[in-house]
Amino acid sequence: MIAGYFDPDYGDIFSKKNSEEIISSMMKNHDLISGGVIMVPLVKFGLFDTDLDTTLSNVKENIVRVNDHLEKWNDFLSKVKPQFHSVRISHTDQDMLTITFNVNFSKPIPLEKTSLEEELSPTMDLLQKSGLL
Repeated sequence: MIAGYFDPDYGDIFSKKNSEEIISSMMKNHDLISGGVIMVPLVKFGLFDTDLDTTLSNVKENIVRVNDHLEKWNDFLSKVKPQFHSVRISHTDQDMLTITFNVNFSKPIPLEKTSLEEELSPTMDLLQKSGLL
């Protein structure tokens, strides 16, 4: 299952018209990167489906649940202290928000699956332990 997406920071790519080729070459050569951004689901409301027919108490329960979940996110962000984060409506589900935040690695690592997994695992583990995945 996919928990989210990681978009590496490829640095300044000067030739925008050849950017896909440059990125492919960087990945093939396992060039070093210093971080990137992670995008994961933030919260699903359970309220904005087009066929919603519910009660006031159900709406209140969903709002309390969403608020509790957002508090977990607040705690998570205070622990990882990203330089930035951004919240947006999910492009696949209008009833869900996603969050994107930056991750800076302790040292440059190669663009290679195992290295990326090792470097991202503490953040992903914290998301899991915080009940956010």
